[in-house]
Amino acid sequence: MRRSEKPELPESCDLLVVGSGAAGMAAALSAAHHGLKPVIIEKSDYFGGSTAVSGGAIWVPCNPLAEAAGMKDDPAAARRYIQGETGNLFNAELVDAFLARGPEAIGFFHEKTALQMAHRPVSPDYHPEADGATEGGRALDAFDFDGRKLGDELYRLRPPYKDFTILGGMPLGRPDIFHFLRLTRSAKSALYATKRVMRYFLDRLTAGRNTRLVMGAAVAGRLAHSVFAQNIPLCTGHELLALIRDPQGRVCGAKVKGPKGVRTVTARRGVVLAAGGFAHDQARRNAVFDHVRRGLPHYSMSPVAGTGGAIAAAEAVGAAFVDSNPNGGFWTPVSLLPNEDGTRRPFPHLFLDRAKPGVIAVGHDGRRFVNEASSYHDFVQGLIAKLLDEGQKSAWLIADHRAVRRYGLGAAHAFPASIRPHLKSGYLKRADSLAGLAKLCGIAPDAFEATVAGFNAAAARGEDPAFNKGATTYQRYLGDMEHRPNACLRPLQGPFYAIEIFAGDIGTSMGLAITARGEVKDREGAVIDGLYACGNDINSIMSGSYPGPGITLGPALTFGYIIGQQAANQAG
Repeated sequence: MRRSEKPELPESCDLLVVGSGAAGMAAALSAAHHGLKPVIIEKSDYFGGSTAVSGGAIWVPCNPLAEAAGMKDDPAAARRYIQGETGNLFNAELVDAFLARGPEAIGFFHEKTALQMAHRPVSPDYHPEADGATEGGRALDAFDFDGRKLGDELYRLRPPYKDFTILGGMPLGRPDIFHFLRLTRSAKSALYATKRVMRYFLDRLTAGRNTRLVMGAAVAGRLAHSVFAQNIPLCTGHELLALIRDPQGRVCGAKVKGPKGVRTVTARRGVVLAAGGFAHDQARRNAVFDHVRRGLPHYSMSPVAGTGGAIAAAEAVGAAFVDSNPNGGFWTPVSLLPNEDGTRRPFPHLFLDRAKPGVIAVGHDGRRFVNEASSYHDFVQGLIAKLLDEGQKSAWLIADHRAVRRYGLGAAHAFPASIRPHLKSGYLKRADSLAGLAKLCGIAPDAFEATVAGFNAAAARGEDPAFNKGATTYQRYLGDMEHRPNACLRPLQGPFYAIEIFAGDIGTSMGLAITARGEVKDREGAVIDGLYACGNDINSIMSGSYPGPGITLGPALTFGYIIGQQAANQAG
């Protein structure tokens, strides 16, 4: 496969940005717009970070795109919502900066860069019943992007995880999912799907990979297109080793390890840390993830380059790491797909299966433990509590045949995709009876049968007295709106299927303490001059909560924008 030539790492620059996800590229583009000459370094051989393999949602209340469409929002309401979500960990300084500057940042990227976006008219906040929540407008998506505009740089963009694709590498955007799930029931959807598949096969023949970039890949691809248009060096395969301070204590550069060895880079206006957090730093996970410390297995969906090196480098010069969040990561349930060498890889259960009719979750004791249609973050909080209480390492997603073939279950895609390989590998388990499935999974059979019987009786009426599945607009939004009377509920009928699920994450929420200007603080609360941070390297402004879709990318773009401007305003 083709590879573009990696640019040479300059000996000096105005601003050195560590990390090439949305936060890092946003900081570099903002800095360039304000007259600086930034350089981006990236530890991986691919740019785009976790952004490129994410859902790509961008959550910014009162954003100008929704307002231009006539959707009214209120920053005071958004503040109340976030404060309700974060409780006594509410960070007024950062939240107020986000709410004040977020709309400005969205306007900048939409108008001054290739990151064109559209708001979602309908996309409920994750707790729509809470004070200050909205039913839509706050979430944004990047328009699909033609990766051919990147030229050979396309081959340095982090490719999609194959497990998230169909046909060996075709990613599906949000509209695609709608049509592909209906292609056997709608002529319009079948035509739509046929066109997308033909475009993908043409891409494979001519480019060797997909060139239509969707969701997070569209965000990363669009930002990168502007980075390259601005002639900002983006040096992949370069790892931050240490930060350098001048005699006055100001961060003025870094030691960087690249293909040509260790080099020193001088950064006149400072260094920005945007390297994606510590999802694969096992030692720190053991220290700050309570459930890991208590013996539960945990799996991350973040790229493996996210080992917390930038955070460690900041700590080495006195930076404060905030570990007070009740949730150290942004949680998602995962199942484990078998590899040929006997190892297993995680697959996230984000929003495609759990909320659908005909799906429930049970522990090994055969009992339900959570509202299956709740957000992935909330679901795992319930999962962790269940596993610690039960003394188990995993739980099970249960579905009937109709649900599996209509919606899919985990990596077992909906019809017409075949589920036989997953049955053969043992990833997906099947039995004609609940007792048979219980035996395959090690689930207590009597309690399991009683659970399903009770669930079915209420589900037939569209009710779930145990957990109220389908009770909120957010939950119904993820269900099947064509199903009545409850978009999330239907009695289960055999044959039955099961997939084992574990606790996992899509990124870490703990990180460096910063000011409203993106400056990193030391352990006494003072600013470390010349050192900035954004993205998942900072402690989440949501303090370990997860209020809505895109609450990582929204702040990432906002604080990247703020940092570029702040660095430009500092004396060189």
